[in-house]
Amino acid sequence: MWAEEGIFYQIYPLGMCGAPFENDGVLTHRITRVNDWIGHLKKLGVTAVIFNPLFESDTHGYNTRDYRRVDVRLGTNEDFREICDALHENGMKVLLDGVFNHVGRGFAQFQDVVRNRETSPYRDWFHISLEGNSNYNDGLWYEGWEGNYDLVKLNLRNEEVVQYLLESVGYWMDEFGIDGLRIDVAYCVDRDFLKRLRQYTAARKADFYMIGEILGGDYKQVANPEMLQSATNYECYKGLYSSFNSMNLFEINHSLLRQFGAEPWCLYRGMHLLSFADNHDVTRAASVLTNPAHLPLLYAMEFGMPGMPCVYYGSEWGVKGEKKDGDPALRPAIEEPQWNELTDWISRLAAAKKESHALNYGDFRSVVLTNRQCIFERKSDQERVLVAINADESPYTAHFDAGCGMAVDLITGEKHDFGGGSELPPYSAAFWKMER
Repeated sequence: MWAEEGIFYQIYPLGMCGAPFENDGVLTHRITRVNDWIGHLKKLGVTAVIFNPLFESDTHGYNTRDYRRVDVRLGTNEDFREICDALHENGMKVLLDGVFNHVGRGFAQFQDVVRNRETSPYRDWFHISLEGNSNYNDGLWYEGWEGNYDLVKLNLRNEEVVQYLLESVGYWMDEFGIDGLRIDVAYCVDRDFLKRLRQYTAARKADFYMIGEILGGDYKQVANPEMLQSATNYECYKGLYSSFNSMNLFEINHSLLRQFGAEPWCLYRGMHLLSFADNHDVTRAASVLTNPAHLPLLYAMEFGMPGMPCVYYGSEWGVKGEKKDGDPALRPAIEEPQWNELTDWISRLAAAKKESHALNYGDFRSVVLTNRQCIFERKSDQERVLVAINADESPYTAHFDAGCGMAVDLITGEKHDFGGGSELPPYSAAFWKMER
């Protein structure tokens, strides 16, 4: 499927386009800014764009008011339709952020319950007790997601709610041709709803692809043949930056072996999880790494390991931002994209991955491992690639049985001779495609 060979790019549109945090109700065509990024995305090698929430919402996008309307702060549905058409014309798929676990207090059906109480036809759309009260003094109690009462939890056991959400997804599929969804907080979304969603979307578009946000635990709880196709690989996200910061590449190697190794107990062998160096919820990679020289190597690891790599807007040229400074620091307004050495490096990684069957579908095997160096094999039925990382400031020569004498580096195109050992320059990475 297209996603398994994809290079994903994530945009938080309310942030990138400079929308005010509170919904001011003023129609402003900010989303059209994305049109100016399409050439940049194509040059970078992107094949799919994930848009974080762009439905009408109260503030940050995850408190939805209307599932079938682009937020007025971003523009109109027609504005976004033009963007979807342009992305599709340039060979890129479009995924939207599906926030189906909860809505905002401004959601019309919830406001109807607040006004009409017992007589509201939407009373059972939520988890409500008319005998209690809320932090907002509504004269009724309702369940908020994880205690956040600006996020009103939906009753996904109510058939009317399910139909409304499915039809909303169908609207974006039919009118905008979207190709997939990122399912927000998938780990706590009703499992039967996820099954219904999979059935509904598959019947309309066989290659429709859904990625669940899961912070920990077993990803197969929602990523399986009945529910979603993939999940966010937070275990390896942490392992990526932590391994470089502690100069202990055993950590990320352990996670990759646990997830994708050859042993029968390995959890996700054959699965395609979403890999990422950062996103809209965590400190930017350029800020979390203690040694800036490791940033290109982190991306080489992300693109070389099993999974579907995703780049967060601005991080491809090293934008910084720390979680401790709040969400706005992670979701800045950016007028136009930039291009530097890091961007060029990531574009070459993307090109290497797109042309390699092994990097997309190959198994994982550890070949050489020290605290500061690692070489692992990605092997498919069509080719064999060795991913090599030297995180040290000094050159490193690896002595191992490569199984052949020559290879070509998919990143640089240079030939590599394994005779007498394999030398890795300081702070370097290589994708060696082995000659048969």
